[in-house]
Amino acid sequence: MEPLSHRGLPRLSWIDTLYSNFSYGADDYDGEGNEEQKGPPEGSETMPYIDESPTMSPQLSARGQGGGDGISPTPPEGLAPGVEAGKGLEMRKLVLSGFLASEEIYINQLEALLLPMKPLKATATTSQPVLTIQQIETIFYKIQDIYEIHKEFYDNLCPKVQQWDSKVTMGHLFQKLASQLGVYKAFVDNYKVALETAEKCSQSNNQFQKISEELKVKGPKDSKDSHTSVTMEALLYKPIDRVTRSTLVLHDLLKHTPVDHPDYPLLQDALRISQNFLSSINEDIDPRRTAVTTPKGETRQLVKDGFLVEVSESSRKLRHVFLFTDVLLCAKLKKTSAGKHQQYDCKWYIPLADLVFPSPEESEASPQVHPFPDHELEDMKMKISALKSEIQKEKANKGQSRAIERLKKKMFENEFLLLLNSPTIPFRIHNRNGKSYLFLLSSDYERSEWREAIQKLQKKDLQAFVLSSVELQVLTGSCFKLRTVHNIPVTSNKDDDESPGLYGFLHVIVHSAKGFKQSANLYCTLEVDSFGYFVSKAKTRVFRDTTEPKWDEEFEIELEGSQSLRILCYEKCYDKTKVNKDNNEIVDKIMGKGQIQLDPQTVETKNWHTDVIEMNGIKVEFSMKFTSRDMSLKRTPSKKQTGVFGVKISVVTKRERSKVPYIVRQCVEEVEKRGIEEVGIYRISGVATDIQALKAAFDANNKDILLMLSDMDINAIAGTLKLYFRELPEPLLTDRLYPAFMEGIALSDPAAKENCMMHLLRTLPDPNLITFLFLLEHLKRVAEKEPINKMSLHNLATVFGPTLLRPSEVESKAHLTSAADIWSHDVMAQVQVLLYYLQHPPISFAELKRNTLYFSTDV
Repeated sequence: MEPLSHRGLPRLSWIDTLYSNFSYGADDYDGEGNEEQKGPPEGSETMPYIDESPTMSPQLSARGQGGGDGISPTPPEGLAPGVEAGKGLEMRKLVLSGFLASEEIYINQLEALLLPMKPLKATATTSQPVLTIQQIETIFYKIQDIYEIHKEFYDNLCPKVQQWDSKVTMGHLFQKLASQLGVYKAFVDNYKVALETAEKCSQSNNQFQKISEELKVKGPKDSKDSHTSVTMEALLYKPIDRVTRSTLVLHDLLKHTPVDHPDYPLLQDALRISQNFLSSINEDIDPRRTAVTTPKGETRQLVKDGFLVEVSESSRKLRHVFLFTDVLLCAKLKKTSAGKHQQYDCKWYIPLADLVFPSPEESEASPQVHPFPDHELEDMKMKISALKSEIQKEKANKGQSRAIERLKKKMFENEFLLLLNSPTIPFRIHNRNGKSYLFLLSSDYERSEWREAIQKLQKKDLQAFVLSSVELQVLTGSCFKLRTVHNIPVTSNKDDDESPGLYGFLHVIVHSAKGFKQSANLYCTLEVDSFGYFVSKAKTRVFRDTTEPKWDEEFEIELEGSQSLRILCYEKCYDKTKVNKDNNEIVDKIMGKGQIQLDPQTVETKNWHTDVIEMNGIKVEFSMKFTSRDMSLKRTPSKKQTGVFGVKISVVTKRERSKVPYIVRQCVEEVEKRGIEEVGIYRISGVATDIQALKAAFDANNKDILLMLSDMDINAIAGTLKLYFRELPEPLLTDRLYPAFMEGIALSDPAAKENCMMHLLRTLPDPNLITFLFLLEHLKRVAEKEPINKMSLHNLATVFGPTLLRPSEVESKAHLTSAADIWSHDVMAQVQVLLYYLQHPPISFAELKRNTLYFSTDV
């Protein structure tokens, strides 16, 4: 059976979001921890399309995201590469525990739905019935049967999970559950009529309206909330929501069940039954998109949609963009008064037959994109972090819900501004009959997804057309029902209990790639998300003229609340005429792209985890492991005092009879010689093996070090300099002065801040101070080339701040409770300290020492 994504139909977001969390139950709550009143899309006129594509849960399941490739519904043979049997069985328990928790929620929802049924039936035979027997049977059709099936399944599965044994078998339970899916077929067939009947009864009977607007759902056993109010419409939607759940869990269970386990064939059989069932349902019902047809009389389907930032009249506007089978429509959500259905207002549309992508040369004539000032983006991040901390404090102290809501509103405003102002990658589209449009995206990955989706549709026999005002109104009106992306992708939309992401260092080895049809010059880039948007963090070398590149390159990537890793594979273009005038970069061709979730439970192990990601028929093999920020704070002094890494800076400068360590001078000199115009210098990771080779050479005082430096990739040299500062036994700006730097940067009065920040520099040991001032002037020179290298003072402060200035282990343990807290409380302030000095007029060592102004407080 072909998965849904192969047929070009989008995943429905109310199905898709179910599986964005590990717990399989997170869909039942909104971002504020409340039961979400999530029914079908408002005004849905036709049957919901049941999603049968088997999305993997996010335990590092390598999943191709490009070119419409779905995942084969065939379960994996054995365990995933690199997954030990013991680990697989442990993951199996986690999958089952999450599913069991969501089953409990689902059973409570069904119970709540059934609760009014008995009293309604009792009144049906009296002289004043609320509803007739027929209406009751239509509204509550098959609910009792579904409840009993799941209650029996839950009661049998629960003890097996609670009294866990790796040899436990439960495949027969899933087999039985799958065999009873026929009852859902009957429910789905009746669903539309049930909704219509419930709505008519609410309109004609106030008593039933009150009942249906506030049904009480029991909270989970360990939940603080005993009951939550939910509408009947939302509850009637739950079985539709649930119908694909067991199929998805079966995929995850198979992934983590050894082939020789007695459950394996039973789970395979249950999966086969489930997929056949979903396939048969989809053949019987029309997708809900049939409301609108194309000029050729075919069904117009929604293929992709999402929130994009459009540059219109020189300002940034957030738009919801809808890609249909024959037209791209750009819309804005209308402001409506309370109680009214939300609607979209069409800003413009382009028939795909008329849509073209301008070449880099044509972009030259277009208005230039001015990036939003970095320091303002950093300010937004600081505000978001501070507000998150305040919200957590209020919750811990059981503060007033009004105060929490006020803080959440402020946080959302800042997150919205960050989302609006952070994207910088231009995505231009042009109507061959007129106007051009410009969107700004956060990553090349996202731009490639939109371009590929449009180009795939353009391969069909498309006709140009003009929509009449009525047709445009109908199409725009259908957008609210059809949309698959409901929320603006900012962090406040995440559940409170959702993973805050990873903080620390991700070590990734990009091994090799296969599947290229012809020889090419190939390389990969790695992107991770931070504050809701993606940043490129590493790039392999170009492997020339090959169909099977073998990079075997290791990178260390710093994570800031990251939840996803993206791998993009490019063909290098050496034609200098193909320069994108928006960002002065040669446009390389994306050959494939893929994304995986970084699940803490899987990633946080000391061992390397090997996986393969599939993208457009290309397979890239990679390995990764993770070091938490807590671990990375531990500075281990070198046992041998002969080297330079892990040795006190005063010892090194005394031994070398130098003012600034030789390693710092040489790396800086090489970067300024040939890396100062390198895009992303200091941000893009160098190859770990090259960095380790340079480290060993500097430690051994190798006489060939200058020759090595001149031959080495410039990102590896930049990475060696960062590693040197990170491995100092104490940070360059010292443990002792850390609290004072934190207090100084927080001062409001400019004069007091100046006095304090200069006094703190004077207080540093001379080798630390001279080295810091030397580095400061170098970073300023790098930032002067920002139009070319894309590294502003703020970017550089973000890279170096947390390395030069860190709390001691004692300090961090005393004040911080989690890795996420480290970021929100300290990292932003560390960045601000370095930024202060980078923005300051040149600071001379001699003048600083001559200056007799002292800050009045001891440090």
